[in-house]
Amino acid sequence: MAQTSPEPIGLEMVKAEGCYLYDASGKAYIDAISGFSVANIGHSQPAVVKAIKDQAAAYTHLIVYGEFIQQPQVAYAQLLASVLPDSLSTVYFTNSGAEATEGAMKLAKRITGRTEIIACKNAYHGSTQGALSVMGDEYWRQAYRPLLPDIRHEDYHSAALIASITSKTACVIIEPVQAESGVRPAAASWLAAVRTRCDEVGALLVFDEIQSGFGRTGELFAFEHSGVVPDILLLGKALGGGMPLGAFIASYDCMQALTDQPVLGHITTFGGHPVSCAAGKAALELLLQKEWWKDAEEKGKLLFSLIQHASIQCHSQIGLWGSLILPSPEFCKQVAKACIQRGVITDWFLFAPECIRLAPPLCIDEPTLRKLAFEVQDAIAEVASNH
Repeated sequence: MAQTSPEPIGLEMVKAEGCYLYDASGKAYIDAISGFSVANIGHSQPAVVKAIKDQAAAYTHLIVYGEFIQQPQVAYAQLLASVLPDSLSTVYFTNSGAEATEGAMKLAKRITGRTEIIACKNAYHGSTQGALSVMGDEYWRQAYRPLLPDIRHEDYHSAALIASITSKTACVIIEPVQAESGVRPAAASWLAAVRTRCDEVGALLVFDEIQSGFGRTGELFAFEHSGVVPDILLLGKALGGGMPLGAFIASYDCMQALTDQPVLGHITTFGGHPVSCAAGKAALELLLQKEWWKDAEEKGKLLFSLIQHASIQCHSQIGLWGSLILPSPEFCKQVAKACIQRGVITDWFLFAPECIRLAPPLCIDEPTLRKLAFEVQDAIAEVASNH
């Protein structure tokens, strides 16, 4: 296996169920990051497992995306459209969140006839070359230049970003909650001002909810906190219920731009794989039935209130998702290692390496939540005592 870091965790996991992962020795770990917000409903939910098995028994791959009517795709798209605003009615399924970003960038260029894209500093939208071009940190970009031209990066939550939107702008791509900078929610007033400016100059507004979607923030989708509706919505991670799946979603009229001049304006062999769509639909149905997102804010506040230590400088939290700001990246890395020893899987953030990430499955119960808080606090205390 190709390795992407010099120090992989190296745990051999053999089972995952609910909020727990189990290694080859049988040791249980609380999954405090939900596989980076993939397992929002928890692991191995029976309804999702059944949907995967049933669809695999019927058929897996048939033909290149879009040519056959594949009921798992249609049914899931219909369910998604039913929980989104009317203008977000047409779904293009991809393999991943990064590919959703790529598709949205192409769609915005095609609709507007423009090439400029505005993104935020400290933003993460994927690692393929187009998505990497809008990533908001030169450390991650510099080794792969030249990247796409006509990309502007402005500060998140800034007046400068709004002022930079002009008649040359194809789209603005924003995370309503900026994930990899340590979970930073945008104010509703700022998102509304960006929406207004895009409308004034004919630019499209793209919201990346790849991490923040599916209940993570205490609403089904994070943009619901502000009431600001994007032209294009990006989904991934929890979208597939644990299976690989991404999507970009727009109006029917917008999506028609991909059907002609050229035909096959966007194409994917495996995007919207029927087994992934069946799993994702089952996962969303379970989430809608259980309404776990309605307790996310209460659980999140409890979790972060229980973790107390002098080394914690402050915390950021929305829903069941947040970060603890620690004295340094090295301190944070040691805490993550100490958490593993205590049976907790956690991590830091790409653009905030001094912050510990906490985002357990939304289905976590209060005793497990309290155990998680105790173990993280104990890990911080241990590292602090050695400094």
